[in-house]
Amino acid sequence: MRIARVASAVTIPDGPRDVSNGSPIYAVHVLLRYFSVLGSEPAAFLILIAAFLVSMVLGLALHEAAHAFVADRMGDRTPRRAGRLTLDPRAHLDPIGSALILFVGFGWAKPVPVSPNSVANPRLHMVLVAAAGPLTNLAIAGIAGIAIKTGAVPFFHPFISPGLADVAAQVWTSSATNLLGLFLGTIVLLNVLLAVFNLLPLAPLDGFRVATGLLPPEIGRVVARYEAWGPGVLLLLFLVPYLTAGQYNPLFTVMSPLIDFFLRLFAETSGGLRAA
Repeated sequence: MRIARVASAVTIPDGPRDVSNGSPIYAVHVLLRYFSVLGSEPAAFLILIAAFLVSMVLGLALHEAAHAFVADRMGDRTPRRAGRLTLDPRAHLDPIGSALILFVGFGWAKPVPVSPNSVANPRLHMVLVAAAGPLTNLAIAGIAGIAIKTGAVPFFHPFISPGLADVAAQVWTSSATNLLGLFLGTIVLLNVLLAVFNLLPLAPLDGFRVATGLLPPEIGRVVARYEAWGPGVLLLLFLVPYLTAGQYNPLFTVMSPLIDFFLRLFAETSGGLRAA
């Protein structure tokens, strides 16, 4: 999720702005590697598709709805006038951006327009609106993880070594409990990934708005000057694993401590998550 073209630590010009979602997930090769089990273990493949779809609807739509609700709560009626003050996924999901998450590995939702200057404290407005999205993803992960945390179901997810896909699929389909654990575990993991990624302090992500809003104004202004570089830096970081045949993955290296923390919090395990 990203908040576009609004520097929280500097004077914000009049007029509405957009809060929009860019949610890269390394999902493309994760789903593709399980096509091999479609014939032998179709239940596992269908559960994965269902989990990805549910995560997309909940993770993206509620993420955007949270921005709208927080902005409205603070007195900014711009999302309300744009019809975004709703839990209906159709108001938030972008068809192309949503499809790309499944097939390309990244995507986005429809921008949520906000007007920081319509409230008394524009900087606080942008910090709280920005933080609402990732916090919502963490809430979804926490709810989905209740059954895992209590030991009712095991914690399974598809982000494993490609060579283990066939064996893992057999384990997942050995019982209804295991399939439920795969479904819930995938939702937990994908929403943790969404939250942690969006908290990175790089434009155009939420974390950039939170960081520039919380930093002292003088420092925030300096950081805000580099906003235009953010998308390029982010794209480069995404390309590094592909350009180095998976030897280097700086995004995963930075994100993994927080991912591990939240997985242990919600599922009492790091899940053996790996960059591959």
